[in-house]
Amino acid sequence: MEKKDKYEMLYRQLESLLEGETDEIANMANTAALIHETFGFWWTGFYIVKDGQLVLGPFQGPVACTRIPYGKGVCGTAWEQGGSIVVPDVELFPGHIACSSLSRSEIVVPLISGDEVVGVLDIDSKELACFDETDRIWLEKIATLLIN
Repeated sequence: MEKKDKYEMLYRQLESLLEGETDEIANMANTAALIHETFGFWWTGFYIVKDGQLVLGPFQGPVACTRIPYGKGVCGTAWEQGGSIVVPDVELFPGHIACSSLSRSEIVVPLISGDEVVGVLDIDSKELACFDETDRIWLEKIATLLIN
């Protein structure tokens, strides 16, 4: 199955899974689990904006950094810029925060409510250049589904 087809199926599953559920943490937990199981990424999860920093939220994968400052690393930069970031090789990203030395590529999609970034969806892969425009487009749709 092609990546786009997997995302289409995943999106339909998420629509059903999230329908009627208002608890944000529960929805993030199920979203992280579904993405992680569908694609087998190294790490899939959320950071939530709290008290001026990103705080670890629901995730799937190995232990992770607990707090990330505004504008730091890929997650903090996506928060600062208010836009998605695709990093083909994390070792080439200035200021990358290495929560795991096994992470090789990363995509971060901000969760935007109104005009405010309220969190980020962060996904890491052990493979270089794992993420592309297809991932960005579909993960942004998923982020919108979560917030609305």
